[in-house]
Amino acid sequence: QVQLVESGGGLVQPGGSLRLSCVASGSIFSIAAMNWYRQAPGKQRELVATITSTGSTDYADSVKGRFTISRDNAKNTLYLQMNSLKFNDTAVYYCNLALRPLSYWGQGTQVTVSS
Repeated sequence: QVQLVESGGGLVQPGGSLRLSCVASGSIFSIAAMNWYRQAPGKQRELVATITSTGSTDYADSVKGRFTISRDNAKNTLYLQMNSLKFNDTAVYYCNLALRPLSYWGQGTQVTVSS
């Protein structure tokens, strides 16, 4: 069983930065792909960024050049550095651990971009 706990969300002005963290329990973090998703009010959950077990990354077009996903396997921790935040980045952000056929989700952390 894996538990994921996100933190780091909050209220930030447009153009500001936040760093999200996701700490995983258990022993499979280092061999799993990790993802950040987000869900805005009234919208479907969308994939924001992915990092494989070997460190390859991919991003949604809407966040490329502004967000950076990273992982520290020694700490079982996933990060999402978010810079140049925009109003439409407002959402609940979820981390996801994917190791087929397993998939685990955190409880989410709210990010609100507002002036």
